[in-house]
Amino acid sequence: MSDLPFPIDPDDNPSDSGAAFDPFGMLGIPGFDPTQMNLADLMRILQSDGPVNWEIAKQTAEYVALDGSDDPSIPSSTVAELIELARIASDYVANETGVTEVLSAPVKVIGAPEWARLHLDSLRVVLETLATTLSGSLEAAQEIDSENGLAFDPTLLPPELAGPLSALGLNMGGADPFGGIMKMIAPILLGTQAGSMIGTLARNALGRYDLPLPTTDAPGPTFVLANLVKFESEWSIEPRDLRLYIALHEAVHTSIRFRPWVQSALARISNDYVSGFDIDVARLEEQFGGLDPMNPESIAAAAEQPDAILGAMRSPRQEPSARALRCLVIAMVGYGDCILEHLAKPLLPEFGKIHEAVRRHRVDQGDSGRFVENLLGIRLDRDAVLLGQNFCSGIVEREGYAGLHRLWESESMLPTPSELEAPGLWLARIELQEDPSA
Repeated sequence: MSDLPFPIDPDDNPSDSGAAFDPFGMLGIPGFDPTQMNLADLMRILQSDGPVNWEIAKQTAEYVALDGSDDPSIPSSTVAELIELARIASDYVANETGVTEVLSAPVKVIGAPEWARLHLDSLRVVLETLATTLSGSLEAAQEIDSENGLAFDPTLLPPELAGPLSALGLNMGGADPFGGIMKMIAPILLGTQAGSMIGTLARNALGRYDLPLPTTDAPGPTFVLANLVKFESEWSIEPRDLRLYIALHEAVHTSIRFRPWVQSALARISNDYVSGFDIDVARLEEQFGGLDPMNPESIAAAAEQPDAILGAMRSPRQEPSARALRCLVIAMVGYGDCILEHLAKPLLPEFGKIHEAVRRHRVDQGDSGRFVENLLGIRLDRDAVLLGQNFCSGIVEREGYAGLHRLWESESMLPTPSELEAPGLWLARIELQEDPSA
């Protein structure tokens, strides 16, 4: 892991079970100790070239992903074994789906920090869209406050705070200071929240596609080795069996994302959903109006409220994107599980045990899972998983696996909410599309 851009207390361990989970520490940074910082360090943290402080996001994600431990080295023999299993799995998937691109897809064997970096990169556009929406809304609120004569006297600030704020180009005079304070710390809040969310997900990730998150890089099977070793031990699963299961799961989802439209649609709909956030200024000020810029603990408390920020920005305009995203995600998960079971059951005598263990692991993402849900509208609970499985099983019962593979022919083939509940409706619709006389 690269050096952190701020001092870290070596005794601060995020995995300490004796303390409540604090993903940020002071000012939202794990182990952050303001007594060790000079003004230059503080300004480096506060300054950001864009709406999200990506340096803080990256360092926080890596720190949280490691959970207080070192990033273990990966033996070359283990890499060779996992590449072999990925090739075996890809052969099965290519033969079943006809998506031959999986045969040449790159295989990654990585640690949790690299998983976190990959997904931070993939979510960059979505998170910057959210940050830009928040910034624009705060600017509009400040303009309204100025027009209404809600002035704030910057001379009330103590010199030790007024100096750094001025150096950062932040003019707190002439308006209610709330919007100015939020604009100042928003890149830090979003950077730490994004880093903490992705870092926590990385601690649990077994492969790249455990969750149907938007990705922008070339699809390919991925193994997070340290997490696999831990999972094998906790569930008493034969290592090669679990690794073949994950290889098949990754290969199936790689085949989905190789469809020409899938990755772009997932990214576009996610971005549309985030673009629909509409800040409720009154609610946001109710949540953060008491924030005291002279009190680091007050800023730390604000960093621990991502749901409050997103909750104050949800709007009815997001409903169409939310429905589309839910249909796409449920289709991806249901199809993935259906094809995985079809291919893996004959190969793995303990498939049922492994599948249930991974399912529980996947749907139990805790606070980070809830942040993903609020950010992207993706809720992967047990009901959603079962809905996708039942839809795909219904298609297979009527039309076989060849009928199910048609799901990815084009975006127009995605099921509607009603069709997810009744697979026969989906089959009737696509048959009508084929019939020129209909």
